[in-house]
Amino acid sequence: MKETLDTLKQFLGITQAPVSHSEKILSALGGFIAIFILIIINQTFSDLPSSWVLVASMGASAVLLFAIPHGALSQPWPLFGGHLSAAFIGVSCALFIDEPILAASSAVGLTIAAMYYLKCIHPPGGATALTAVIGGESIHQLGYQFLFTPVLMNLLAIFAVAMMFNFIFHWRRYPAYLNRQDPLSPHPKLSTLEAAQTPTTISHDDFVQALKQIDSFVGVNEDEIKRIFELANYNAMHSHLTAQDIHLGGIYSNGQVSKEWSMRQIIDESPSSDPQKDLVIFKQIAGQQKTRSEFAQWAKYPMVEKGNGWKRQDIQQTRQELNPPKQ
Repeated sequence: MKETLDTLKQFLGITQAPVSHSEKILSALGGFIAIFILIIINQTFSDLPSSWVLVASMGASAVLLFAIPHGALSQPWPLFGGHLSAAFIGVSCALFIDEPILAASSAVGLTIAAMYYLKCIHPPGGATALTAVIGGESIHQLGYQFLFTPVLMNLLAIFAVAMMFNFIFHWRRYPAYLNRQDPLSPHPKLSTLEAAQTPTTISHDDFVQALKQIDSFVGVNEDEIKRIFELANYNAMHSHLTAQDIHLGGIYSNGQVSKEWSMRQIIDESPSSDPQKDLVIFKQIAGQQKTRSEFAQWAKYPMVEKGNGWKRQDIQQTRQELNPPKQ
């Protein structure tokens, strides 16, 4: 019976992500505040019925921005790019396609394609495109002004509310970039050694515990996360360089992202059949550049070559050599 229920849950897509009651309440409160402010703004600055119709698609955006603030579909570019491209396509379809059914269908279909190519998939944008076609004569009279009032006006308002509301709670900071940069983030980070020792198999309980630590709705189910993890491991295993792949003059990257990315070139070598003596000399040609101050924080002491080896040099002696006393 339990297996049948589990299969039914998976078939229906019932999420098992454990989210705390406080997080659910915060998400609901954020959505309430956002739509309340949007309605006040629309009443104050726009007397068009279209502004009220558009609040419906903004309500869908509020679900993403406050229930899944770190989701890929919730970020600023999908939010703005998705709605504005949808509004442009919707208005264009309303202007140039006379048949209402064909215009509405084309608006949604073309919006989906545009969001794919512009990398700004935001599901509520489909409602914005549809609104531009079937929203009535008042919207049709606006033409492309529809993109600015009320669409852009509403976008700026809901974006500002999402940033300010989520900023209060450091684990919910929006956009996701701010959350990743937050030094107070409660999510643990693996050290280099721990990352190297990460097991290749992850249990259901491991996922549940990880989701509890995130304490936010995750827009990818457990099976998809496992599949991504397995594919990442497969790609890592099949794209790993061997010693035979490294050659003189070759340029290589460490494959990391952001500040950890770097690129090095082999400038000399000392071939040997003994792996411990098969040496290469490289220079760094890109990535991980440091200012003089940052380099000083990294360096512990200067070195000088003496005889057949290197020895530590006294810091005071180095300073005197660099800045000899004036005569």
